[in-house]
Amino acid sequence: MKAVTWQGKQDMQVKEVPDAVIEERTDVVIEVTSTGLCGSDLHLYDPLTPFMAAGDIVGHEPMGVVREVGSAVTTLAPGDRVVVPFNISCGTCWMCTRGLQSQCETTQNTDTGTGASLFGYSKLYGQVPGGQAELLRVPFGDTLPIKVPHGPTDDRFLFLSDVLPTAWQAVEYADVEEGGTLAVVGSGPIGDMAARIALHRGLRVIVVDSVRERLARVHGRGAETIDFTEVDGVGDAVRQLTDGRGADAVIDAVGMEAHGSPVAETAQKALGLLPKKVQEKVMLNFGVDRLAALMSCIDSVRRGGTISISGVYGAPTDPLPMFQLFDKQVQVRMGQANVRRWSDDILALLQQEEDVLGVESFATHHLPLDDAPEAYRKFRDKEDGMVKVVFQP
Repeated sequence: MKAVTWQGKQDMQVKEVPDAVIEERTDVVIEVTSTGLCGSDLHLYDPLTPFMAAGDIVGHEPMGVVREVGSAVTTLAPGDRVVVPFNISCGTCWMCTRGLQSQCETTQNTDTGTGASLFGYSKLYGQVPGGQAELLRVPFGDTLPIKVPHGPTDDRFLFLSDVLPTAWQAVEYADVEEGGTLAVVGSGPIGDMAARIALHRGLRVIVVDSVRERLARVHGRGAETIDFTEVDGVGDAVRQLTDGRGADAVIDAVGMEAHGSPVAETAQKALGLLPKKVQEKVMLNFGVDRLAALMSCIDSVRRGGTISISGVYGAPTDPLPMFQLFDKQVQVRMGQANVRRWSDDILALLQQEEDVLGVESFATHHLPLDDAPEAYRKFRDKEDGMVKVVFQP
């Protein structure tokens, strides 16, 4: 089969690799029809390279048609159409039964101290072959895949794999009361979708970014926007729009990709000069993230408000302004999305006749798998109006 593979820092290559096959009685194999390029895939492209091995198959936003089922699978059959969540959860352990599928005890990675395994996301999260491929082995066939109806286009359902539940959880964790104000820092795919969900719920939404095409997209859906390059401070700009108070909640939809810290950026570049084993140790024990987005969130939230973090951070010792958080009495909620916790609610919304979240027009680019290497570069550099890429193997 054809698959997108990591071959080195900023070096993604489409290769012919062995076909995905049934390995456990509970597995299914799907023929991938659409698979997304995620902002967190860019972390593998560069900062998380110490945890990658040449030939790793990447990608964690797939959907497709079941080709083969293991002998113990009872709820799916060849020909069924499914979306595959990005985190691999058994659905039956203590964590899963409490809606914490991203912490699944069956697939937790105790050797690296991380939560549930993820498709296509380095040995930090299980080194499981990913979904930017023509075929994908999916474990826990009876509990993990999300069965969806045939008929609508893939884009109606594809974002159930990651974008929708991640954005949905971010808005849930923000917990803004009816009529309240939600600020979203970052208008990439997650920030954009979080804004759409919040607007659908009737909230006032303020989106912060610097990419004009992205701000225009969310403004077209009804959000107010702030270009952070045109204001003296994000917090001051948000307070000017909220009677001097700040937003009731702020979503950090950026994470460690954020620009704005020359010191952290220099540290990340220096890290790449170290031997790979040393890089792993440094990244697991010291902070090298860029925290500009999170600092903007802390500044922008009102006293007694909530910060909801959906952007990925990768270092354990990042310095935080604890006095400011404590003094403002800020609640902070975060974590990988528990996809199966939210998928039924989201699917019910997607199956309405009206495309209320605009998912069918959400992707800016549909590309063949062979275009993946160039797409990674363009997405990183925010070229060509690229917000969301869908590969069609």
